[in-house]
Amino acid sequence: MQSAKEKLSNMACAAKENVNIYKAKAEEKMEKATAKTEEQREIASDVRKAKEAKAEMELQEAKAEHAAEKLTASAKKSHVIHGQNHPAVGDRHDHDGARLHKTTVPAYPLGGYGTHKFPLQ
Repeated sequence: MQSAKEKLSNMACAAKENVNIYKAKAEEKMEKATAKTEEQREIASDVRKAKEAKAEMELQEAKAEHAAEKLTASAKKSHVIHGQNHPAVGDRHDHDGARLHKTTVPAYPLGGYGTHKFPLQ
């Protein structure tokens, strides 16, 4: 469900980006039509490029936000379904309940689990 919601949100943001790009192109054409010098035409073109870049940046930010919403929703869902009361992976608490630093060390051996009868040399 969250994947579908994320895709729809991304599609809506992409449509908004396209609208902003078309607006920028229309404004550029209007500016170029009323421009009297070549410098004004170049400025209009630069403004269009800046607006297009801004629209693309906003699209990427929105996509990142949608992905984060999906992750938080799926994390909350799995926590509720399984009824887990222990802290999330990476959270550590001491015996008094005070929170310790997050760990970035994996819980499995770095070399993998030993499947050989004899050690490799």
